[in-house]
Order: sequence, then structure tokens, then C-alpha cells
Amino acid sequence: MGSTWSMFFPPKPEWSVNEIPDLTGQVMIVTGGNTGIGKETVKALLQHNAKVYIAGRTESRVLAAIKDLEAQTGKTAEFIRLDLADLNSVKHAAEEFKQKETQLNVLFNNGGVMWPPLDQLTSQNIDLVFGTNVLGHFYFTKLLLPTLLATAAAGNTARIIHTSSSGALFHPQKDGINYNTLLDGPARTKAGAVYLYGQSKLGNVFVSNELARRYGDQGIVSISLNPGNLRTELARHEKSQIKIKLISMLCYPVPMGALTQLWAGTTKEAASHNGGFLQPWARIGTLPSSSTDPAACKALWNWLEEQVARVE
Repeated sequence: MGSTWSMFFPPKPEWSVNEIPDLTGQVMIVTGGNTGIGKETVKALLQHNAKVYIAGRTESRVLAAIKDLEAQTGKTAEFIRLDLADLNSVKHAAEEFKQKETQLNVLFNNGGVMWPPLDQLTSQNIDLVFGTNVLGHFYFTKLLLPTLLATAAAGNTARIIHTSSSGALFHPQKDGINYNTLLDGPARTKAGAVYLYGQSKLGNVFVSNELARRYGDQGIVSISLNPGNLRTELARHEKSQIKIKLISMLCYPVPMGALTQLWAGTTKEAASHNGGFLQPWARIGTLPSSSTDPAACKALWNWLEEQVARVE
């Protein structure tokens, strides 16, 4: 990953959105694409002629974003209702997309939550952060894999981009995924919001790596990344004014955060980094070996499979 200094203060980018190739004929989904780096990602994709679906929870907010993006780009994104904290909603969203499209070139698993109140759980009573950031995205990806595989089999780009964060690197690596903290109880309360967030971001990396191992030989490219420290709505649950000021001082403008995932999702060079981890801005990064342990990745995959198997 490089030094902590370069993580918070990366060198100037050597790549820009102007270098995105023409995306005519490509179909993409951006979860959480109505705000923050997701919205910037959608904007750049539209400007380069991709057909983009914004998957988001609140219809009014997504439609407002679509209208704003239309004014900026002259292109119109599509809406799919997706609540990542409800596996039934995830299933319905995937079914809706598959009724509309037979091709999916890039799935940007971009949406997420950070540091919500500890009393908040998903509809299936999973820790809200892990349930949203990891489990919801895993199920959405699983349901869309047949479409992605068919796209790859036809000789087209088929990528899954997982938005992790520097939180994955600050999470205690010896802990891996502490499964006792994923359900409500004393272990989860003791862990606290920062721990739970970092754990979810490590989970994004595990899922990405396991996807690469399982489906790389079938044409799927799976990449995880740290988009950088940014001034987005993600920290809206933070109450400490000191922390809010620190976030503002150490963070970069939102458009910068879209660079790395756009590079991952659109460039020819990125396609050769299946199972890779990227860092700001659009650079190849590294993770501690414990973060790429195949046994740990497989264990999380199996746990996630058990959770989604209960959805009717």
C-alpha cells in the first residue's frame, strides 16, 4: 500500500477522466451513484457514452441526481431501486436489471455507510455496516454474475469494482473478520463503530480477491481499491466537531475519489490487474499478506453464502 503519508497525501494523479475510452455500447451499474464519488463516477461514464444504471435506496434522491447529471452531461442515467441493507430489495433490484438488460460490462460496488449508530441493523438483523458494505453487495454481485459471465463469454469487458478504503489497512489484521461482531450482541458493541467500518472494508477486499480466484479464468476482472480520503457524505454520522474538522483538513475534493475506480473500470491496463488492489490516484497498491489469505477469503465467502441462502 505504501507509507501512511502517501495514503493520506498521494502524489498528483497521472491519469484523468479525459483519458477514458469511448464506452458506447457498454452497460454499467453504480451502486450509491446518486451522491459522492458514485455520482462523479456516473458523470464521467455518461460523458463517455456508457449506459449507466444508478442503484440507490431513495427514489427521489436518485431521480434528482439523474436530473442534475442530465443537465451537466446531456445524457440520462437509469434508476434501479436498491436497498443494500435489505436482501429482499437486493434480489428485486437484480431481477429488475435482468429484465431490462442481457449485458453488464462493469458493476461498480460503490455504495456504503460509515459509522452509523450501533443500534442500527439490516432488515436481516446483521450489523448495518457489514450488511450494507459487504453482504448486500455480495448478494447483488452473485445474482448478476450470470449476466457478467455471459458478457465476458461474448468477448466483452466484464468487471466488478469494489470500493474499499484505507480503513481496510487500519483494521487489526490479526482479527481478520470477527464473525462474533456481525450479529447484535456484546462483542459488536465492544468493537465499536470504527472497528466495524474497517472490518467491512477489509471484507470488500476479501470478496474481491475470492471473486478473482473463482471467476478470473472465465473472463471476470475483480478489483478492490482505496478511493482516497474525501469530503463526502459518508461521515455524516460523525458527531465530534474535532473529527469533522480533521476530516475536512485531511480530505480531498470528491471528484478525485472517482479517478481510481474509473481507471479500474474503463482502462485496458486495469484489466490485467485481476485480484489487485488500487490506491489513490489510479495506482497499483499492495496489502498485507494476511489480507489476501485464501483461507480467510474463502471463509468469508462461505459465511456470506449462508446468509443469502435464507432469502426466499
